[in-house]
Amino acid sequence: MALFHKVLRGTYILRKCSKPTSALHPFLGIRFADYSSSLQKPVASPGKASSQRKTEGGLQGHHQKEVALDITCPEEKPDVSFDKAIRDEAMDHFRRLKDEIVNHWKGPGGRPLQEALLEQAKVVWQFRGKEDLDKWRVTSDKTIGGRSEVFLKMGKNNQSALLYGTLSSEAPQDGESARSGYCAMISRIPRGAFERKLSYDWSQFNTLYLRVRGDGRPWMVNIKEDTDFLQRTNQMYSYFMFTRGGPYWQEVKIPFSKFFFSNRGRIRDVQHELLLDKISSIGFTLADKVDGPFFLEIDFIGVFTDPAHTEKFAYENSPELNPRLFK
Repeated sequence: MALFHKVLRGTYILRKCSKPTSALHPFLGIRFADYSSSLQKPVASPGKASSQRKTEGGLQGHHQKEVALDITCPEEKPDVSFDKAIRDEAMDHFRRLKDEIVNHWKGPGGRPLQEALLEQAKVVWQFRGKEDLDKWRVTSDKTIGGRSEVFLKMGKNNQSALLYGTLSSEAPQDGESARSGYCAMISRIPRGAFERKLSYDWSQFNTLYLRVRGDGRPWMVNIKEDTDFLQRTNQMYSYFMFTRGGPYWQEVKIPFSKFFFSNRGRIRDVQHELLLDKISSIGFTLADKVDGPFFLEIDFIGVFTDPAHTEKFAYENSPELNPRLFK
């Protein structure tokens, strides 16, 4: 009798519950869903029946949305593994280090030594795509509060780099800077495996070779040596480049012996010869104090050997300025 009473009570509870949705079949079981659907629903008036259907439909739709949001496909879960990322990064650096060692034993730049020694000209930078622009960075007096602007983009037909902007010599109103007005384009220092700094070896060449097109403004070409001393971070070797203006390209050839030594923008009395086997970067600076727009278009930057140029160093030193050279 007690068992019969429990069965009747369970049947009454199932009649009061709504029909399980098809989204719950994997959790409740198909047999339970079929059994609950076979139960008779209590008879109600037509008005109450329609409102009850709307309520049940809304509850079922809301419940299906919740189930759909809670259940995620395992294929969509991102596979994030820090150990794998570190391992892949280390393997990539070791692979690059292996290539550098192999290329070093083959010869300069991975080429045979005989071929490198007979080389008379070499293109170091050229601009044929966005990856070539990523090797450079631009800066201006905005870093100290100035108003000059400089931009770098690809030229027409992706065959050159266009450096353009506006130069303003107005000093910043900070009470410290008395002068302003410069824009520059500087090459990034090359990096090897494990982010080691690399350098360019131009010891077998004697002339810098550029193909440019400008607006008639004078530019300063700056070359920096590779150094790890903080005292030498602002030291560089510079020389002037005069653009003709107009629509025609010009080829600029500057012997390395013409570059003079400067520190923090000031020409030093004691001059040193540029060490061509430890070149870290090259840059172009505009600071002619002429406010207004400017542009400089660069096709390529290279080095070559001019057999007609025999000068070693264009500047002399005296025993009073540099006595170590005369010992």
